[in-house]
Amino acid sequence: MTAAWVAFLTDYGRADGYVAACHGVIARIAPSARVIDVTHEVPAQDVRHGAVVLADTLPYLPPSVVLAVVDPEVGTRRRAVAVAAGEHVLVGPDNGLLSWAADAAGGAVRAVELEYRLDTGATTFDGRDVFAPAAAHLAAGTELRALGRELDVATLVRLPDPWLRVGPEMVEAEVHVVDRFGNVALAAGAADLTAAALDQHPRLRVTAGERSSYLPLAASFAAVPEGDPVLLVDSAGRLALAVNRGSAAAELGLRPGDRVTIST
Repeated sequence: MTAAWVAFLTDYGRADGYVAACHGVIARIAPSARVIDVTHEVPAQDVRHGAVVLADTLPYLPPSVVLAVVDPEVGTRRRAVAVAAGEHVLVGPDNGLLSWAADAAGGAVRAVELEYRLDTGATTFDGRDVFAPAAAHLAAGTELRALGRELDVATLVRLPDPWLRVGPEMVEAEVHVVDRFGNVALAAGAADLTAAALDQHPRLRVTAGERSSYLPLAASFAAVPEGDPVLLVDSAGRLALAVNRGSAAAELGLRPGDRVTIST
């Protein structure tokens, strides 16, 4: 992996120097590595949101060292890991953040617990002191086994699978993620609509909590007038509720973990 890409995701934001410090550590250790900033705007400490973004983005990345840090338990006994999966090595906290991305790459095949850290005296910035150095050394050609002791991949922390139930003319799914536009992506896809025999209906009943309404099943946001809601399959292949030039999350009062039922 000499001079590999490093794909970098965090919840650090850009107001402080955290991202730049990690970039600097990578540049010092692996000056030929190229960095793709996936995002640094994951909502603070939202491991699930980071996991969704990482898994959705991974199929479009070149073979990479993937550096992901959303780490509410920094400084505790949670493990720091590097995980080989498909064309990638994923580096980050063992808190479930990497689990769906590993699945998207074909599944974890090897893992190590990271043992090296920069001698800064800090215990609250493992992105700079543990994860960025590990990612940089991997990008510079260091073997995975040199970074720490081998782990059984079955012991890696996984996020719970989102709720999904498919029946005759009914799909019940958890809200998987809400993006910055307020689009509400469900833990269900086009194949689930087909399995439930719902894919040929031009309008479907969408029930969330005590609210229920019929929405058009369309191919794009602009298939409905501005301000109107729509049900569609989004760019990640998930069923999503959207409002043309508006926020479905705000209009429908939905957030990740809520359940939505789609029926006739």
